[in-house]
Amino acid sequence: MLDYDKEAEVYDASRGGEPRAEAAARAVLSLVPPRARSLLDVACGTGIVTRRLAAGREALRVTGVDLAHAMARRAAGRLPGAVVLADSRRLPFRDGEFDAVSSVWLLHLAGSGVNARAIVGECARVLRPGGVYVTTVDKGASHNVGSDIDAVLATRPPSTAHDAAELVETHARAHGLVPAGHARFTGHGQGRSPRRTIADLGRGWFVTLPPGDPRAEEFAARLAALPDQDRPRPDPVFTLRAFVKP
Repeated sequence: MLDYDKEAEVYDASRGGEPRAEAAARAVLSLVPPRARSLLDVACGTGIVTRRLAAGREALRVTGVDLAHAMARRAAGRLPGAVVLADSRRLPFRDGEFDAVSSVWLLHLAGSGVNARAIVGECARVLRPGGVYVTTVDKGASHNVGSDIDAVLATRPPSTAHDAAELVETHARAHGLVPAGHARFTGHGQGRSPRRTIADLGRGWFVTLPPGDPRAEEFAARLAALPDQDRPRPDPVFTLRAFVKP
């Protein structure tokens, strides 16, 4: 698992920067009703998407929350006075406080089904009746673009996708939320190159191939044998699901 306090400094530059953030925010807002006046962005990270959510709707008051200190500090620089340091499994907000809640690129990091369900439950709790919860699903699968890199990685040990669409819908329904639409957006600048993927292996990006594991070295060698080491393969396309609280 990546250390997101350490990742904060390079996070934006290594993940598509402003073009990806703009695409993500635009897709989230397409699922948020125009009448919404408050939005909570859970796991806001550096605030690069959160800031665009706030800028995208003049009448929308946006609050960010993140668990990593370094991430929250960067987000607070972009949204002064609107970022809270907290665990997404125990949000420090009242029941029904927000018209909308978003969690972009969070549930795949939950670590367990119990955690994923708790996060969805908290997002549902702080949502007012009639409000909308928007979250990314199937993040890992989004990176499988049919490239030669994917062919190499296809044989790596499998991991549980805690953000699988069907599981997220199950958690949402268990907390009284009803499916209300979907959207997709391109992860600009996130197309993998072999060299970048080898670096990600060394940073612990792939949870079933931790740094130092002999299998990680084997996969690194196979990736190093691919052509065009610095050529990015196609960008991933991410999926958002929306749920309404009746």
